[in-house]
Amino acid sequence: MLRRWLQTLRRGNTSGRLEAIWSASHAGAPMCAHASMNVTAQGLSGDRYATGRGHWHTVESCPVTLITAGELERAARRGRRLRAPATPAPGDHRRNLVVSGLGRSPRTGTLRIGSVRFAITRPRPPCGWLNQVVGYNLAGALRQDSGICLQPLDSGVLHCGDRVHWEPDADIR
Repeated sequence: MLRRWLQTLRRGNTSGRLEAIWSASHAGAPMCAHASMNVTAQGLSGDRYATGRGHWHTVESCPVTLITAGELERAARRGRRLRAPATPAPGDHRRNLVVSGLGRSPRTGTLRIGSVRFAITRPRPPCGWLNQVVGYNLAGALRQDSGICLQPLDSGVLHCGDRVHWEPDADIR
């Protein structure tokens, strides 16, 4: 099944666009949209993940989170069946970066967003804390479409509109 998913992803787009940049100063704080954001090895400057003020267990730490626009669209459709808001409010997903053009979040390899490279470390499953923050069952709507964790490999500045390019690991090409 994984091989089939990887083949489908390879046949799909490997390029896209950075649509939105989000951050929150601490766990549960409202998400704030940004036109651009500095990236360091710790994550997005001032974001809860980079400052250690987020809500997660140490083994689950994730400097930067990403979700695709396609995953958010699928979650909105599921949300209607769960009687959650038909269109979640911007930022309700609690992910730092939203990209278009990739379809699903890649699970391995490297992402280049503008001039900054990120290692894809693992999927980022939703948790019950998300539902407490947003006030409805968004975790149930997201399910497997909940995004990924990224580890910055470079420092730099991200800008909305930056080109996104996925480079799969050499052994899965």
